[in-house]
Amino acid sequence: MKVRIDLAYDGTGFSGWARQVDLRTVQGVLEDTIAQVMRLSEPAMTVCAGRTDAGVHARGQVVHVDFDNWTPPARSASLTADEALRQWLPRALPDDIVIRQVRVVPSEFDARFSALERRYVYRLWDSLANVDPLTRGYTLALPHHVNLDAMVQAAQHLTGLHDFVAFCRPKEHGTSIRDLKELSLVRRDSGLIEITARADAFCHSMVRSLVGCLVTIGRGQRDIEWVKTNLLAQARVNDIIVMPAHGLTLEEVTYPSDEDLGLQAERARTRREIPR
Repeated sequence: MKVRIDLAYDGTGFSGWARQVDLRTVQGVLEDTIAQVMRLSEPAMTVCAGRTDAGVHARGQVVHVDFDNWTPPARSASLTADEALRQWLPRALPDDIVIRQVRVVPSEFDARFSALERRYVYRLWDSLANVDPLTRGYTLALPHHVNLDAMVQAAQHLTGLHDFVAFCRPKEHGTSIRDLKELSLVRRDSGLIEITARADAFCHSMVRSLVGCLVTIGRGQRDIEWVKTNLLAQARVNDIIVMPAHGLTLEEVTYPSDEDLGLQAERARTRREIPR
């Protein structure tokens, strides 16, 4: 049985998603708690849709876990694995992790590779007089005003299929080619600026680097040609700012219909190239 778990978390108290020795991480807490409530002999093995960095939040994280040989305890002999998780897991987790949904999914489902898109939102203020102190845990306060129109213009040059190596911390044998389907900006009535990034996938630090690029443009420190030059770079560009983690939230992960899960996972595992 493969089970999908949809969850949200406040990333403030976590050293990122991925399990690390002697550090509190979302994966570590989740896997240890699953093992506890399901009475497993060792931590459960989860796979997530997007490995968030330390301090990054999530409203729409998705994970899967396999329970091929799970035997319910005598006290709950009639429960299936998903029913047991639905009943016990929310009560056992700390209050900075919330379970949204637990359900059985087809064996072809892979939380990471079956995903079609991830959507992140970065939230920031550009006027200290407008800052809402109640949002300080998930918004960034800039001490200076930014030109939103210039940032919107720059964002238009960044969308599409590109090699985003200038904006990433590349992995050996990995690829930084991504299809950035949306990079949009809106200023709310409160003055809060929301920057939405939507893509098939993101590489390490990519969203925060994209936002850093836009903020640099918004401050008038660089021009549009600098943005275009970054997209032609062959390595990480060191003068692109990586914005602080706490302003970023993973909002949503979308998947195809059940019959296309396996095909999408196969596509996602294929190393991509930019058409010439």
